Amino acid sequence: MADADSPRSGAGPLQLTSPMLKAMSHPLRRRILELMHEDVPRRAADLAELLDTPANSVSFHLRQLARAGLIVEAPEHARDRRDRVWVAAGHGYVVPTPQARVGPEDELVLRSFLDQEALDLHDLIARLTAWIPHWSSGREQVPRATLQTALLELTQEDVTWLSEAIGELMDTAIQRSRQPTDEPRTLWRMVGILADDTLPPAPGDSP
Repeated sequence: MADADSPRSGAGPLQLTSPMLKAMSHPLRRRILELMHEDVPRRAADLAELLDTPANSVSFHLRQLARAGLIVEAPEHARDRRDRVWVAAGHGYVVPTPQARVGPEDELVLRSFLDQEALDLHDLIARLTAWIPHWSSGREQVPRATLQTALLELTQEDVTWLSEAIGELMDTAIQRSRQPTDEPRTLWRMVGILADDTLPPAPGDSP
């Protein structure tokens, strides 16, 4: 059991720091983190199988994530002294809040990380929209994605409620994915986005 000062004591999501953001700049490390949870121990071999990546490469990136404070070892789950087992250091991650007073150097790191996140989302949306016509035409029989959008008029209280509800649903989905089943599972990417429609365009985009 983790002690009161341990990052695994259930204190909530980790606020991302510059070392964490730099560690997450690598696409494979972000994929690894998506599969890491506080209460689900993972070995390099487990992750290598899920990600179809050599175990020695996964081990290297696990050490980098641990050095940044994003994951921690879980020796209570190890089979012997040589067995290295890892869990997430916290329950999810949040970007620095205004109270953190991010400096210019940290802001550059944050922007770099978010630029990569944007590229990942763009790739996901491109694959999704390319697949939908195959599904609608009947050429693809297996449902492989869903897309739901809505434009809502909300108060700030509504936004807070909806954001928390989406987070709770994602947590429920994670818990459900951990339940034993005889049905085979595959990796699915779940993204929750709630944005003010008056957000200004990104630099370089047309208004």
